[in-house]
Amino acid sequence: MRGRWRAWSWWARGAVIALVVVVVVSLPVAGVVTALLVHNIGDQSDQARTRGKDAVWLGHAWVDGRKTDADIDGLGKLLAGTGVRDLFVHTGPLEHDGSLRDDLAPRARWFVEAVHARLPGIRVQSWLGDIVRPEFDGLDVESAASRARVVASALRVLDYGFDGVHYDLEPIRSGSPGFLALLDATRSVTSAARVRLSVSAPVIDPLPGLHSLGSAVADHGKWWSQAYFAEVARRSDQVAVMSYDTAMPTRALYSGYVAQQTELAAEVTPDGVDLLMGAPAFWADDRGHRGAAETVAAAVRGIRLGLTRTDVDRVDFGVAMYVDFAATPQDWADYRRDWCRMAD
Repeated sequence: MRGRWRAWSWWARGAVIALVVVVVVSLPVAGVVTALLVHNIGDQSDQARTRGKDAVWLGHAWVDGRKTDADIDGLGKLLAGTGVRDLFVHTGPLEHDGSLRDDLAPRARWFVEAVHARLPGIRVQSWLGDIVRPEFDGLDVESAASRARVVASALRVLDYGFDGVHYDLEPIRSGSPGFLALLDATRSVTSAARVRLSVSAPVIDPLPGLHSLGSAVADHGKWWSQAYFAEVARRSDQVAVMSYDTAMPTRALYSGYVAQQTELAAEVTPDGVDLLMGAPAFWADDRGHRGAAETVAAAVRGIRLGLTRTDVDRVDFGVAMYVDFAATPQDWADYRRDWCRMAD
């Protein structure tokens, strides 16, 4: 056989090698695609609907002076009858050393008080975020000094009357001890103040060990292991999975991906901790996000399928819409119809 191989022309040998490479690479990819399509198959339980624990990420305009009382009234009409319980309003970003500038949110107290007065039952949480090291030249959560400044920033926003702190620090690497230490330190503060600690989390490994491969090959911390996700959830009152920017090319694949993520997250999120699955109420069309595939309707389908299969009776569960300033009337109509059972 070896002699016969050597007798082949260089292009024939190259063609065989290329074919082998294609087969080796294609088989796992085909397996993943098939698995995601299977996740998109099935019945959605009628119980897999809003529990009144949904959330919306809100942009900075609500706290910097651009919004008025009339906008609060409009927000109330938008949320009326839905399951939205929490508003994550952008009050950062944090400085890269963990501190927070005084001039970023001059109307934060006004917004919190206006929501409490006009939208009873709605909680307002301070959304604090930053890019992090080592992927970016940003916040170093492994630094005790940086963590102390972040906690001090959380204390400052609580003085505005917020009902909680929502961290969105990206991309935290799976296994980061510094992030867990930050959550522990912040939890002591929020617990003492009787408010909530909420966290934005990346998606969980769709394949075992994918987070390690992503860090090694692309130096990118896009995924967490399921075990690390569980560690974060145990230290939080609420975890919102950023189940978008998945690079899925079709709605069926995206719904299957979200269904799988819902199952993985629900399996390890403790009772009493709110698990929120993100829905992409925005448009983008690039390598990481196909606008025609990643829709609110497709996300809700996946969420309902995953919840049906895993823990349909779970009370501490919701959908989180990202983000108010990019959401279209169709996004809201799909959320109301498919998740809240509301006629638009």
